Amino acid sequence: MIGNDWDQKLDVIWNSPGFQKFYKMIMAEYDKKTIYPPKDYIFNALKLTSYKDTKVVIVGQDPYHGEHQAHGLSFSVQKGVKLPPSLQNIYKELESDLGIPPRTDGDLTGWAKQGVLMLNAVLTVEKDKAASHRNLGWEPMTDYIIKLLNKKDEPVVFILWGNFAKEKAKLITNSNHYIIISPHPSPFSAYSGFFGSKPFSKTNEFLISKKMQPIDWSL
Repeated sequence: MIGNDWDQKLDVIWNSPGFQKFYKMIMAEYDKKTIYPPKDYIFNALKLTSYKDTKVVIVGQDPYHGEHQAHGLSFSVQKGVKLPPSLQNIYKELESDLGIPPRTDGDLTGWAKQGVLMLNAVLTVEKDKAASHRNLGWEPMTDYIIKLLNKKDEPVVFILWGNFAKEKAKLITNSNHYIIISPHPSPFSAYSGFFGSKPFSKTNEFLISKKMQPIDWSL
């Protein structure tokens, strides 16, 4: 389904009767309603960032539910789409943290290709209905992905923004890894500790300390 090492890593998920039943139900939803992201982008985060290459994880809640926004990467939107407020604030913090000017587009594929797994906990959503696919069946799979990454010997940085993502910290028990927790970049919480949290420089400092290639956050 993915085309890299995630296929083998998630084999137990793909072949489980529960997931197969759930996935057929999701595909049926695409036939009846407007569901985002497009089918080909559901597993985009895994396709762009293999298990072996993952060194940073940014956990999101569920895809954007507006037209043309979601393309399978947490917090990212397709080129040509107006920047959502949370992403605008991410860019503001990036400029404050590392001096990187805000980009005009919101496509974060360049991060994903460097080993930043941009994982939403829920991978699909109905148009204009935020969190509409929560608790349908995606969470056991995405929690399993985090548990698999927790088993890696190579260090991984887990960036958890907001209370929802913070809940995933209990799945990260390996002392090799580094967890960065702050409020969500949403306008409702960004001024409560997201701004000034310096997640980008902290990530790179940790990677460099482990003799790993830092992320070029300007891409």
